[in-house]
Amino acid sequence: MDLFLTAVSGLAWTIVYVSAIRIGFRHRTYAIPMAALGLNFAWETTYAVHDLLGGMSPQTVVNLIWALADLVIVYTFFAFGRAEFPRFVTRSLFTAWGVLLFATSFAVQWLFIEQFGTDAGARYSAFLQNLLMSGLFIAMLIARQSLRGQTLTIAVAKWLGTLAPTISIGVLGHSAFIVGIGALCSVFDLLYIGLVLRLKTHPDALATVDAPTQETWPKTASQPAVTT
Repeated sequence: MDLFLTAVSGLAWTIVYVSAIRIGFRHRTYAIPMAALGLNFAWETTYAVHDLLGGMSPQTVVNLIWALADLVIVYTFFAFGRAEFPRFVTRSLFTAWGVLLFATSFAVQWLFIEQFGTDAGARYSAFLQNLLMSGLFIAMLIARQSLRGQTLTIAVAKWLGTLAPTISIGVLGHSAFIVGIGALCSVFDLLYIGLVLRLKTHPDALATVDAPTQETWPKTASQPAVTT
């Protein structure tokens, strides 16, 4: 059962990454939220190298595939991501921000290992950053107000890719922490799937409501009360 769930997770996340690469180049943007991308790339690189030094396993192969796929998504981030930021963020400032983001992501992974050890650190960090990613996908959808850089395939595969290890590590491994964080991931993932489906049938569903004008809101709110 554990091997089967590992295979399901590996296949599902591989689908996420392949789809993210495809849609990223098609829409000329990055398809994984940037903070989650940094943490994922750092996690997969760190533990792929660690496992290679300690001996091959099915998870080692999966981590290597994910790290290589993430490397391409990192390229789309640096190649196209500048367009997602305001004008004052210059190309050099954006690049520096990206480098800082990825350096911080590696530092976070190594701090987890230092605090919890390799096995527990890998599990805790993986599920916590998965929860972060689940929320950030929703935030990215709302910020872009469209399905640019996003697909239903990514949404569903991300959910299944997290659900499988939640069962294998959390339920079968009797870890309340993993079960709880994994369950929260499913809540956000299913919400994201619902939003993607909604946007596919109603493309204007996230259209921004016009804010009150200066004449109708601030001026009225600041006027003193009139007494008689």
